[in-house]
Amino acid sequence: IQAVKYKPDSAAAHYNMSNAHLRLGNTGEAIAACRRAIALKPDFADAHVSLGVALGKVGEHREAISSYKRAVQIRPDSAELHHTLGRMMMESGRTEEAIASFDTALALNPASVETHRNLGLVLQEQGKFEQASMCFRSALEIQPDYALAHNSLGAVLGQLGQYEKALEHFQRAIESDPGNADGHFNLGITLAAIDRPHAAIASFQRALGIGPDNADTHVGLANALKDLGQFEPALDRVRRALELDPECALAHNNLLFIHNYLADQSAALLLADARRFGDMAARLAPTYTEWPNPLDAERCLRVGFVSGDLRDHPVGYFLEGVLAALSSQASGRIELFAYSNHSDDDSTSQRLKAHCKGWHVVQRLSDDACARLIRDDGIDILIDLSGHTAHNRLPVFARKPAPVQATWLGYFATTGVAAIDYLIADYWTLPPEQEAHFSEQILRLPETRLCFTPPAADIAVNSLPALANGYVTFGSFNNLSKMNDAVVALWSQVLNAVPDSRLFLKYQQLGEASVRQSTSERFAVHGIAADRLIFEGYVPRANYLAAYQRVDIALDPFPFPGGTTTVEALWMGIPVLTLAGERFLSRQGVGLLMNAGLPEWVVADPHDYVARAVAHAGDLQRLALLRRGLRKQVLDSPVFDASRFARHFETALRGIWRTWCTTRARRI
Repeated sequence: IQAVKYKPDSAAAHYNMSNAHLRLGNTGEAIAACRRAIALKPDFADAHVSLGVALGKVGEHREAISSYKRAVQIRPDSAELHHTLGRMMMESGRTEEAIASFDTALALNPASVETHRNLGLVLQEQGKFEQASMCFRSALEIQPDYALAHNSLGAVLGQLGQYEKALEHFQRAIESDPGNADGHFNLGITLAAIDRPHAAIASFQRALGIGPDNADTHVGLANALKDLGQFEPALDRVRRALELDPECALAHNNLLFIHNYLADQSAALLLADARRFGDMAARLAPTYTEWPNPLDAERCLRVGFVSGDLRDHPVGYFLEGVLAALSSQASGRIELFAYSNHSDDDSTSQRLKAHCKGWHVVQRLSDDACARLIRDDGIDILIDLSGHTAHNRLPVFARKPAPVQATWLGYFATTGVAAIDYLIADYWTLPPEQEAHFSEQILRLPETRLCFTPPAADIAVNSLPALANGYVTFGSFNNLSKMNDAVVALWSQVLNAVPDSRLFLKYQQLGEASVRQSTSERFAVHGIAADRLIFEGYVPRANYLAAYQRVDIALDPFPFPGGTTTVEALWMGIPVLTLAGERFLSRQGVGLLMNAGLPEWVVADPHDYVARAVAHAGDLQRLALLRRGLRKQVLDSPVFDASRFARHFETALRGIWRTWCTTRARRI
């Protein structure tokens, strides 16, 4: 201040004062001092940089970028300035300009590890994973112990599905910087992705030891605990995440998803928690209230589907046949659009894409940009296929980009999003008395809400294994998270009641020895010896389906029953014993089996579950006869009849569109 007082015409004095104000947090005074310095010396590059820093702190990003650009014009040979401009462009979402700045910086100083890494981060954001990995590797060639580059390379390798290589780099990052919480967190995420939940938990706990207030780490730990069936501790972690960040959408999603595994959660609590998410999403979202869509009830409808699972995934398997039937049968009446929230583009994606008029990958679009895209496409009915599962875009739906919105297929409870008008169900799965527990209006299809696409694998239904084995093999290929203590106890009763019977459990978690051991111990508590249990982990889908040839009767878990596993078992000739619950989720098995023509495999209570298992296992000739004809029976049923399902689905969509047109016309 004294220097400015005695030398008011000194640009350097005003510049120094601006830096002092910046250090003290006096951003407004810093901006004013920078502007005075620049007025006195227009080509003062450092003052333009300081002005850019100060403007960035108050959210004036456009002006900040202009200041950085002016500094670069003054000193075009400064690699540091080009790098700084690139970072500002990157933070502003101007990725192409960021890449240009980083490229220039590297041309001037190819040894800058930070610039290589930042260029890689921008390319990664664009989905150019291979190019991004090359940038991170370039940084590591220059500085092999650069922890941030190891961390970044691990992350992009994970996105490429190269999990083992990703693990190596996360471990290198931690070795270089043991206090790097991000390294431990990313290691946990990758370990969870390859079904090593115990190791993942240890990594998340180490990350929390360094940064205990990171909401994302608490959510990661919750997911790993959930995978081991430790639901109460998982809920504690999610609730802690929401205390730290009440607007953490991932924590809200996980809270609601974990609820589905617990039988003792009240419907009122589930709805309240879902609405809390919906209120949060609406509060953060600008909501459309007017749409340019022509108000014509009978015109060709533009129907959009939003999901991160339009690929080799249960949602993709259920959707493929339906889209194929709609695109052929409803041509001229319905046009299909897809908004994929995942970077995978596999063979299933390609087949789904063939049935769509429009296909957009929206994973890297902001919620606002995604909503604008959907609106610009003129979508009349927008359908969410994810609910609160991974890769959902419910915040996009909260913006109401389409006049009519619905949720279907990938989730089994209310979303809580007020802007979603309908939930698509059927009469078996969602009784009228349950409607009060949904924020959406219930739209029921006449037979089934689910229609499966027959697998392409050429795998025959074999003869009943029990006839050759001399004992019955029960099986469940469901996620082990669904196998809660009550399920273990009831399945143990079944095994104890059917002499010499076996239980075949197959899921990817069982690839880890510690999971196999802990699962054996859970059954041992109920007197089931380890030699009566068969455990297998992940195999490719064709081999997975072939494994059903070793199963006589499938057992459905509860309160979270199977969906994909149930229809795959039926297709392989294996009946599924399911326990009917009261909630939408817990009645999925009811809907599938009643539509498949197997009412005698639906039971009302645990006692009946054991009795029916014993009865079916005791009549092998009848079981063998059912097995021989079951594939044809289910292929002819509503569960696999895509043409029939598409007619019902089209009728339902036309009905809600007519309702909207009628309601809208009354308001005009």
